[in-house]
Amino acid sequence: MIKKYFFLFIALVVGLNAQILSERECISKALKFHPDIKKFILQIDQSKYHKNEIKSANLPQISLNGEYDFSKTFTSVKNGIFQTEQDNSWQVGVFLNQKIWDFSKTTNLIKAAKKSEDIAKLSLKDAKAFLSYLVKLQYEQMIVQKEAIKVREEDLKSKYALYHQSISLVKQGLKTKADESRFLWACSNAKDNLNIAKANFEKAKDNLSLYIGENIGKNVKLDKSALKNSLSIKQSLLFKKIINDSPQILSLKKNIEKNNFLYNATKDSRYGSINAIASYARQNTLNKYNSSVIGVVINIPLYTGNKIKSLTQQALIEKEIARKELASKKLALKQEFEQLMIDLKRYDFTIKAKKDQIKSAYDTKKLIEARYKEGLSTYLEVLDSVSLYLNAKLGLIEAYYAKSSIIDKMKYLEGKIK
Repeated sequence: MIKKYFFLFIALVVGLNAQILSERECISKALKFHPDIKKFILQIDQSKYHKNEIKSANLPQISLNGEYDFSKTFTSVKNGIFQTEQDNSWQVGVFLNQKIWDFSKTTNLIKAAKKSEDIAKLSLKDAKAFLSYLVKLQYEQMIVQKEAIKVREEDLKSKYALYHQSISLVKQGLKTKADESRFLWACSNAKDNLNIAKANFEKAKDNLSLYIGENIGKNVKLDKSALKNSLSIKQSLLFKKIINDSPQILSLKKNIEKNNFLYNATKDSRYGSINAIASYARQNTLNKYNSSVIGVVINIPLYTGNKIKSLTQQALIEKEIARKELASKKLALKQEFEQLMIDLKRYDFTIKAKKDQIKSAYDTKKLIEARYKEGLSTYLEVLDSVSLYLNAKLGLIEAYYAKSSIIDKMKYLEGKIK
């Protein structure tokens, strides 16, 4: 009785210590930890400061300046005689410049900067969706390899049973040494495949650990339902949703708008600008006096060596390039979406076929093993039936993973994070 309670206590402790890790938890941790996400957040801040920099052009520009000359030549005319005098001098003043009108150049630049900020936010959203997609792949790969380990362990146990059975039959003179040797080889091969599955599990676990920024324990528990993804929307509606919600598509649309504003700003720069100026200064140049200026400055570029024309043409070309990029991206998304849908339907059939194969292969395996005991089947038939059953079970797991990966990819294209 004491032993019974002791083992129950140990099982309880082990169960409590086992780490329970959900897919959503992994995604949340990765989004908080991964440096790529932090980089895109910094780029948003950068675009905000750039927008504020451009906005400052519409605000008053005030500067304080001062000058001290140790020696300066002053000239004067007295009684018709030109005279010079050497002395020191200084001046201190305040200067103000306020833009009145620049024919919407700055306004368009501010709008373009706002679009750049929107693009940076969409880039962050796309980066989060992509990281989420990568985390899902590794998490689901862990489930696959963990299930593969169970199947491989079951296979190894089955082949060891056949091996020990063959030893007994050889002693009875019912089988030859060839049976015993072949089953022993099958055991070694099964053990090797089990170690491969364990290594693949460790690789997926390590990759996921790098994404979330923390080690994952050996006793980790996974949510197997993550491997059975499904679509809850029709194909035609899903593609429209991807086109409407994809951060990449929205980013390219914003880029077109941005380039349009930059084109208008470049085109408007040919008209120049009108500025209000004011200054006040205290000077000591032989005589001490105050000076002030209040006025308006008009600056119109008459000839710039075709600089403005060239910049305008460049901006126009950039706008057209952005449009072509959007059209190209839509075509690429449509092609990828259609390919994914074809694969998705194929894996639906594969899953159904593998389920049927498992039942059929299991019944065949049991029948062949029973016939082998009676000397009606060879060891090759036994191993072949075991292999068919094993491949069907592994194939079902891999088909679920492939289907789930496709749905994860579609969610990424749509910009979904979880």
